[in-house]
Amino acid sequence: MLDGELAEIIGNLRALGGDIADVEVKASRTELPKTTRETLSAFANTCGGVLILGLDETKGFAPTGVGNPVKLSSDLAALCSADMEPALRPLIRVHDFEGVKIVVAEIPEVAPGQRPCFYRGAGMTKGSFVRVGDGDRRLTSYEVQLMLSSRGQPRDDEQGVPGVGLEVLDQVAVEAFVARLRVGRPYAVKDLGYHDVLRRAKVLVAEPDGKEAVSLAGLLALGSYPQEHFPQLLVSFVHYPTPGSGDIPADGTRFLDNLVAEGPVPIMVRDTLAAIRRNMARRAVITGAGREDTWEYPETALREAVVNALVHRDLSSMACGTKIQVEMYPDRLTIRSPGGLFGPVTLDSLADEGVSSARNATLMRILEDVPIPGETRTVCENRGSGIRAMVASLRAVGMSPPQFDDRVSTFVVTIPNHALMGEETVRWLERLGAHGLSDNQCVALALLRERETLDNRSYRNVIGVDSRVATVELQDLVARELVVQTGARRWARYELSPRLRQPAAVEPAPSVRADRRPQLLEALGDGALSRAELVSRTGLGDQTVRRWLSIMRREGTVELVGSPPRSKAARYRRVRQGS
Repeated sequence: MLDGELAEIIGNLRALGGDIADVEVKASRTELPKTTRETLSAFANTCGGVLILGLDETKGFAPTGVGNPVKLSSDLAALCSADMEPALRPLIRVHDFEGVKIVVAEIPEVAPGQRPCFYRGAGMTKGSFVRVGDGDRRLTSYEVQLMLSSRGQPRDDEQGVPGVGLEVLDQVAVEAFVARLRVGRPYAVKDLGYHDVLRRAKVLVAEPDGKEAVSLAGLLALGSYPQEHFPQLLVSFVHYPTPGSGDIPADGTRFLDNLVAEGPVPIMVRDTLAAIRRNMARRAVITGAGREDTWEYPETALREAVVNALVHRDLSSMACGTKIQVEMYPDRLTIRSPGGLFGPVTLDSLADEGVSSARNATLMRILEDVPIPGETRTVCENRGSGIRAMVASLRAVGMSPPQFDDRVSTFVVTIPNHALMGEETVRWLERLGAHGLSDNQCVALALLRERETLDNRSYRNVIGVDSRVATVELQDLVARELVVQTGARRWARYELSPRLRQPAAVEPAPSVRADRRPQLLEALGDGALSRAELVSRTGLGDQTVRRWLSIMRREGTVELVGSPPRSKAARYRRVRQGS
């Protein structure tokens, strides 16, 4: 980490008045605080972070310094290597900051297959922590078990339900399933009898005593009434009249509708979607051809969210007493399911193409050949692309993107009931006068208008592009002076330029099509200057100077001297008329 980046991080801490999720500060003069091990575990089990030793948070992050930075660095490295399991390999450096020495350690994130990272002296259950907000929280025993399950492929859905045979299955559904396999997967079930097909599909599995039983996956996919054996493997739906579930309106109405969806997964999908549909209103959407009326939430987004909750939920014994909750509010729809993200999938990669992982692989495999009642499509028709389909369907109708929250023991999807690209927002974008923006960048500006900041990850999840494309498109917005960047690397945050932060009622918003050619030409004068020197003389941002130099080179008003454009040594000078 460079000194400039460190100064910016500490500046942000002072502005906020407290620690943030990926930065922890400790006033350590002579030795490591005991809470250091908790922070190391929490960072490793979350998304990594930065530990700064030698600042006092209680005094406004004043620099207290460390007495022996070399020894403290060595002690920290030894703690990470010898006392943490798995061992951590942080980047530890000593910095001079405001007249004192401080120690800064960049703690890496541990791969999901190695979690939980814990302090050996306390053991796995008591020594495992996770980062929540700006603090470290000890993992529950259930959360520890969930992390351990991500080290391999869980088999909870393949376990037989003791004493339960084929009589509990819907025979019509089973026969349709077998017939579909014979047509769609003839090689897999070639020359197999009826019962052998069910065994190969793991609808029937062998018990330890040698007898056969229906698997949990088979029961959930094809059972007549799975809740007879697992009462809480269901979906509850509640429609609240107010934005808060605990708010009670004047007329005393606590909820507008409620439903318990039971039966096998296909039935629960059908009934849950039906409940959401009958509680939806219509909205107006602005399209290229004008105004179009549509439902509050697009069908694809609803189906993918509900199906994902049902097929990816945790089916371990510790979670079988927890139901899936669907809550509709005036401003949002929330779907909460037990069990966080599984395997290599993270919030960063959730919407990336080609990244998927199935906690309940057997259940998903069966549901690929079981249709939703009343439809021709199967429950798991688009395996591995559900999140991308959800994001794309919301974007297609101009709505705000879904929000995902991975809390280790639960996974929450929230779909805002908000038309992101409404009439007023479209007019606002037009008034900016920023021609040449991509659709992605227009969506980003609309989002920034609704919320305070974006970062690279949130941009990727909304737009569906990789990190490189996200960086290029965000940096172009910075260069156009539409967006301001604070922080660098993983701490880079983007917010609207101050000139755009006007109340929505202010008409009209000023155009930001500032022409920076005169400033740059005046700064160049008769000499040759580097980009850094132009930034210093004009007060413009580096990305803005880079953009206008590129434009002026194409126009032939400035020329490059010596080194290539990407080199810091590259210099620019004015092109004289007739030269």
